[in-house]
Amino acid sequence: MTKRNAIILAAGKGTRMRSKLYKVLHQVCGKTMVEHVLTQLEKAKIDNIITIVGFGAETVEQQLGHRTKYALQEQQLGTGHAVMQTKDLLANEDGETIIVSGDTPLFTAETFEKLFEYHEQRHAAATILTSIAPDPTGYGRIVRNDVGIVERIVEQKDATVQEQAIKEINTGVYCFDNKKLFAALSKITNDNAQGEYYLTDVIGILKQENEIVTAYKMDNFDESMGVNDRVALARANKVMRNRINTHWMREGVSMIDPETTYIDADVKIGRDTVIEGGVVIKGHTEIGNDCYIGAGSRITDSKIHDGVKIISSTLQEAEMHNGSDIGPNSHLRPEAEIGENVHIGNFCEVKKAYIGEGTKVGHLTYIGNATLGKNINVGCGVVFVNYDGTNKHHTNVGDHAFIGSNSNLVAPVNIAKDSFVAAGSTITDSTEQYDMAIARARQVNKENYAKKLPW
Repeated sequence: MTKRNAIILAAGKGTRMRSKLYKVLHQVCGKTMVEHVLTQLEKAKIDNIITIVGFGAETVEQQLGHRTKYALQEQQLGTGHAVMQTKDLLANEDGETIIVSGDTPLFTAETFEKLFEYHEQRHAAATILTSIAPDPTGYGRIVRNDVGIVERIVEQKDATVQEQAIKEINTGVYCFDNKKLFAALSKITNDNAQGEYYLTDVIGILKQENEIVTAYKMDNFDESMGVNDRVALARANKVMRNRINTHWMREGVSMIDPETTYIDADVKIGRDTVIEGGVVIKGHTEIGNDCYIGAGSRITDSKIHDGVKIISSTLQEAEMHNGSDIGPNSHLRPEAEIGENVHIGNFCEVKKAYIGEGTKVGHLTYIGNATLGKNINVGCGVVFVNYDGTNKHHTNVGDHAFIGSNSNLVAPVNIAKDSFVAAGSTITDSTEQYDMAIARARQVNKENYAKKLPW
């Protein structure tokens, strides 16, 4: 098979985004736009990918890492000039080269593969990826002759009234014979109002040299959506979100209200899981089979095993094992690990703690920097007091222990297995197995004293 190369144009600043963040680093469904493009090129099995960086070069390179080579465009002198910067890396390579902008996050690997195939089958020097736009205003139009051969690309400002009626538009993605691309690049000039080198001029040069220039018309216009401002970014997020949700529903996930369900691109979800409306699932979260994610839940970079139930709760970098449940209105913070068949009720917070199988934490509890064993009962209002004002300390609670309501466990402390902490206790000393710890003042009843009080 012919060698396939790709160039990602990612050097622009993106002034219209009105942001300190460089344009291609804005996110669509949890992944930067340029990373979406790179991921789809990788799926299309491109042999050699080069990303052209300029503004924010170091930040872009940190984001993409070693998945791509890089070429630096120090001055922003047009798309043709950008591609010229890959000369040392690419000019002597054989095969075909696809060029795509880093601010077009909706293109798919399937579209790239079809473009390559169409281009190669026609032995073309250049193939333009086109689409039919419902409203072509602002796009370059594809002008064909009477037999359908591409004659030229005409920009909106230069189009006649007849040409403005054309709905086939240039998506800004091209496939070139690599050697012919660089030969034509050496001939383009910046003799225009902007003083820039345009990649579209390569098409004109190849036509003048009687090379074969074709156009592949893609089916889905939404894929070609570029992002130049926040309005377009919101549109791209909506399209991507619908694509992601549709994929998971076809994989066996039920969504009560897909329009209000927000799932990032790298999330994985098992079959027969039900997701209610208003749910946000972000980052690299993995959700198993037969789970239930209730309305308003927010889950980030967490691992949810099979049969877990989450009701209106927030999870961050946490893990819940098979059959456990949480909520409503509870919070798992980073490094919280919830064992099998654990119950976490309402208004609980767990951070940097492991809770063992079968343990119940019913309500209004804070557990931080702790290890809890199996089948423990943690009463209402229990606080694991882990911070002394300078350092965090650890608490251990053994299997089958009982922690009474409104108790404070002041770390560092060990509550032995099978021991019992009486309600209202503030525990500062460790217990032994079968101990009952009581740490509160004895109640005193003063007869008739209430009559003296002002109430």
